[in-house]
Amino acid sequence: MTSTAAPAPVPLSGPRFQTEPAELYREIRREHGSVAPVLLDGDVPAWLVLGYRELHQVTGDPELFSRDSELWNQWERIPADWPLLPMIGRKQPSILYTVGERHRQRAAMISGALGAVDPAELRAHAERFADELIDTFCDKGTSDLIADYATLLPVRVLARLYGFADEDGPGLVTALNDMIDGRERALAGQQHLLRSMQRLLVTKHTAPGPDVASRMLADPSGFTDEEIVQDLMVMMAAGHQPTADWIGNSLRLMLTDSRFAASLFGGRHSVAEAMNEVLWEDTPTQNVAGRWAARDTRLGDRQIKAGDLLLLGLAAANSDPQVRTDSASFTGGNNAFFSFGHGEHRCPFPAQEIAEVIARTGIEVVLDRVPDIDLAVPATAVTSRPSPWLRGLAELPVRFTPTPALGDTPR
Repeated sequence: MTSTAAPAPVPLSGPRFQTEPAELYREIRREHGSVAPVLLDGDVPAWLVLGYRELHQVTGDPELFSRDSELWNQWERIPADWPLLPMIGRKQPSILYTVGERHRQRAAMISGALGAVDPAELRAHAERFADELIDTFCDKGTSDLIADYATLLPVRVLARLYGFADEDGPGLVTALNDMIDGRERALAGQQHLLRSMQRLLVTKHTAPGPDVASRMLADPSGFTDEEIVQDLMVMMAAGHQPTADWIGNSLRLMLTDSRFAASLFGGRHSVAEAMNEVLWEDTPTQNVAGRWAARDTRLGDRQIKAGDLLLLGLAAANSDPQVRTDSASFTGGNNAFFSFGHGEHRCPFPAQEIAEVIARTGIEVVLDRVPDIDLAVPATAVTSRPSPWLRGLAELPVRFTPTPALGDTPR
């Protein structure tokens, strides 16, 4: 299909991203091909890259498809209060928009700071915070595992790793959720997160510790406090909500699919399989903004103009029938998904490991603590948040036999 025969651009909004995203991506692919014209808030045009091969090409060529947002040819029409500004920043000195050798230096700094996290310490933190959260509802026999658990656990663990005090966690959760949802409170959430990171660095300058923020400050590459603050914000946002959604989406799969029933009675192999399948079929990060064309080019039989914004359709690419010829096949241990990105701007490997430990520990601990857990509503009543960017549950009501809180008793 050529661009001249394509239907009208697709609004990147609406309830179908909540109710049936997989079918929506299939329809967009049938109508537009592997690269589709879309409209963001305010009818701002962009391209959605749905093809697996095309997405591999875009993420693998940082010279042609740059992360430098200053290239965008739409800035003159973007208002100061545009709700997607936290996701598509301008003149933002973070690793997201840094290119070339400076990006490689920053990636090395972040990987080093995260890679120094002790795996045993990480799991211990995740277990402790998971137990504390479960203690708040385990004696009731019912819970919403999203509001009571999944959306609270990752940020508490990450805040501890980064060097925050535990009491800072609730405010960070609210700010992150507001920022990532891209609605009216998005900018306020971004400002809260910014101020929190600035205060953290002030503290670590005078009292460094064995934490991620202190290790970033000690890096010899000479990054400014502003750069480190921005990178900490990126790491917190990218590490919290997708991990929370990974927990929620995996638990939903395990509670509604008979293939994973064994895990509810202590089988650990099924937990890993469920988490892997979610990254293929129900990945938390659906679409990412983005890349900008450094010059006129063609992609997927589309004419891309210099400065055009390309959105990375990770979920759509994972289900591309050109590479997934049997869409019903179980993905097993295949890790060729795009859920962590690809290329030099993909999620750093140590960050992926941290997210996996937090998510898997969170799932395992809740199954240990309430082993007879079951959905409290029909499976069809479990819905996702209305967002084209992140795929996560609005709620996950469950019931179980009440169990006593652990308190300070070790697990």
